[in-house]
Amino acid sequence: MQVFDLSQPIPKDAQNSIMAIGNFDGVHLGHQMLISTAHKKAKDRNLPVAVLTFEPHPRRVFRPEDPPFRITPLPLKLQRFREFGIDIVYLYPFDWNLASLSAEDFIQQVLKDKINPQDIIIGEDFHFGHNRTGNIEMLKNAGFSVTSIQLLTDTHHGIISASRIRGTLQSGHMNEANQLLGWPWEIQGIVEHGNKRGREIGYPTANVALGETIHPAYGIYASWVRIEDENKWYIAATNIGIRPMFKVETGLVETHLLDFNDNLYDKILHIRPIKKLRDEMKFDSIEELVIQMKKDCELTRTICLANT
Repeated sequence: MQVFDLSQPIPKDAQNSIMAIGNFDGVHLGHQMLISTAHKKAKDRNLPVAVLTFEPHPRRVFRPEDPPFRITPLPLKLQRFREFGIDIVYLYPFDWNLASLSAEDFIQQVLKDKINPQDIIIGEDFHFGHNRTGNIEMLKNAGFSVTSIQLLTDTHHGIISASRIRGTLQSGHMNEANQLLGWPWEIQGIVEHGNKRGREIGYPTANVALGETIHPAYGIYASWVRIEDENKWYIAATNIGIRPMFKVETGLVETHLLDFNDNLYDKILHIRPIKKLRDEMKFDSIEELVIQMKKDCELTRTICLANT
């Protein structure tokens, strides 16, 4: 998969693609319909499949004070694109200059001058340009072949959207979130050095900052964890939150891998919370905390083994 920054010139051999456009936060089932349509059209014409997406997410530019909200920060989004067989990713740096670009200038300066796609795939609600004045008819009038995909709904007739998935994650409903995504949601990050309190009480944890990743409902989760560049998934009890016993200022992830004793510092972890066990709690003593952690680990093992 090739990734191009659209602030730079694009080589000719990276143009003339079948291209889907969107923010693609989550790369959920609705997004996958766009990608699947692009694949079908590309196969018929022997052309590469591409996506045009924007980084950072426009919401971060328009509402910079918002708390973290990304379902898929860029590394995870690119991973999903790769796994869904995308050949080319066009990353357009989103800033106030792009936000103020008229729809007509977006068509000329971005689509025609830089990418020149053979076919464009968009969701039926897609708009572009300053004040979102651009639409499918404008693209067609500009000479593009455009396919508009109807918004996908689930069995409850709810539209599958990034905002809906964010709500399920913030409620701790991991199974529902994963059903809407069409893949098991995960948190990625580098293991940082902590205060080693977990190790002192017999439950060493790997600490991972959430960064731009949305904060799920705080609590203890049964999880699967994979170390980058390894194929094995480990059962893990994961705390997401502020640790009431040893309070921290910003929510973070602390995961205890069962049956694992090696050093994890500075390694990248892929953490998949699959079921929330309980809320975070403040205990009257370290002894009570240790007793509860033992119970959490036992329940985590049962749940994970039942989901293999």
